[in-house]
Amino acid sequence: QVQLVESGGGLVQAGASLRLSCAASGRAISAYAMGWFRQAPGKEREFVAAINWTGTTTYYADSMKGRFTISRDNAKNTVYLQMNTLKPEDTAAYYCAAAAVFTRETTPVTYPYWGQGTQVTVSS
Repeated sequence: QVQLVESGGGLVQAGASLRLSCAASGRAISAYAMGWFRQAPGKEREFVAAINWTGTTTYYADSMKGRFTISRDNAKNTVYLQMNTLKPEDTAAYYCAAAAVFTRETTPVTYPYWGQGTQVTVSS
């Protein structure tokens, strides 16, 4: 079973960039498709982006296209989320997740394995 730990969150001003990392242990990340989700206070967990095992296929929520980029380095057992031009509405806890199959299904239940999350706060 894979364990996931996110890092890279923080407090930034609107317009800034952040890169989140998700480090895996327990099993090679190359065995999994990976996704990023986020959850703001009082809201449901929301799909952000997904990437297949090799990194050749990615998929984004419409509101993140062009600003967020998901990538992976299987040699480092790590997945990344580059976030540019951040907005106050991007404020949320960001979670990485792993699944055996790459899918464009955006519901959290698609992903059996989750990290604990990292907080991103964007001030106006």
